[in-house]
Amino acid sequence: MKPIIHILFLLTVVNFTSPLNSLAQRRNPITSPEFNADGSVTFRYDGPKAQKVEISAEFLKEKQSLIRGDTGVWSLTINAIEPDIYPYFFVVDGVNVADPSNPDIFPNERFKRSLIDVPSKTATLQDIQDVPHGLVTMRYYNSKSLGLTRQLVTYTPPGYEKNSNTKYPVLYLIHGMTDTEDTWVKVGHINVIMDNLIAQGKAKPMIIAMPYANPYPALFKKDKSVKIDHLNTDLFRKEIMNEIIPFTESNYRVTANAANRAIAGFSLGGRQTLAAGLANPKTFSYVCAFAPAVWKKEFDDSFKNLYAPANELNANLKLLWVSVGKSDFLYQPALDITAAFDEKKIKYTSRYSEGGHTWMNVRDYIEMTAPLLFK
Repeated sequence: MKPIIHILFLLTVVNFTSPLNSLAQRRNPITSPEFNADGSVTFRYDGPKAQKVEISAEFLKEKQSLIRGDTGVWSLTINAIEPDIYPYFFVVDGVNVADPSNPDIFPNERFKRSLIDVPSKTATLQDIQDVPHGLVTMRYYNSKSLGLTRQLVTYTPPGYEKNSNTKYPVLYLIHGMTDTEDTWVKVGHINVIMDNLIAQGKAKPMIIAMPYANPYPALFKKDKSVKIDHLNTDLFRKEIMNEIIPFTESNYRVTANAANRAIAGFSLGGRQTLAAGLANPKTFSYVCAFAPAVWKKEFDDSFKNLYAPANELNANLKLLWVSVGKSDFLYQPALDITAAFDEKKIKYTSRYSEGGHTWMNVRDYIEMTAPLLFK
């Protein structure tokens, strides 16, 4: 019989810090932004090693400095911010950073800023109210023309799932340069505005298709020789016509004719809206451009080479809309666009508001135009 060998294992207790212990040792969380009872708003940044902390925001004329507290938490209280939605960020020792305590982030390709939505004393169309709510979904489709899988955010109105025999009109909604398909929901509050308009009987229930309008990052990742030209509307115009409309009409209950199709967009999206809408008035009966990024010479060239003739636009378009803020850098180009419409005797509606190139204006333009669609 072989001898039994007893092996003694010594258990050594190692003193280490587990991830849970690390969490427990972290500083207490802070609230930022915090809405105060007197209507002011307090912003905070936890930076005990920071030397200087500032805040930059669209509700401020210039950056303001936060004050360091004894615990290393910097803070600043700002009085009476006008109700609206605003992007903002901290500048910490010269570096731009989003507010670490605020989960609301502006969806954008180039910058990451925090969002603050300052509510009105009485609820507006842009505030979540106790009404039936539609559904926002993320979908993917295979783009044969681009050779890519592309994303599409879609809003379906309240009751879409239950009213299985009802067909709906569609608004194709295009974001601005460097924005994403999420920006219409996270910043534009398109779903909130539509829920409220529909509940009040001011707008027809509609489906809204919001594509990611910039294919270049994915194309460049696939092929480094791709020539990037953000102002060229050909790629996305073909994407709307050949991919997005067929996908939407195949996957949702829609009334598939021009009278039940609208297209709208902001900035570069407004440029793409005019390219697709004015070139295809038998596809879209409603064309709405918000601060469109189009300049006079290229607009004139588009009438020669792309857009349908004036008589065809007047015969088919039920609404051609142009709106822009008077402080917007695209204000004069918008005036040039409407002057060209006047010269060619093309029927249109225009609105010139206060303010600049902001999503605050865009939300107002949606409020104005959505009730005019599909009438």
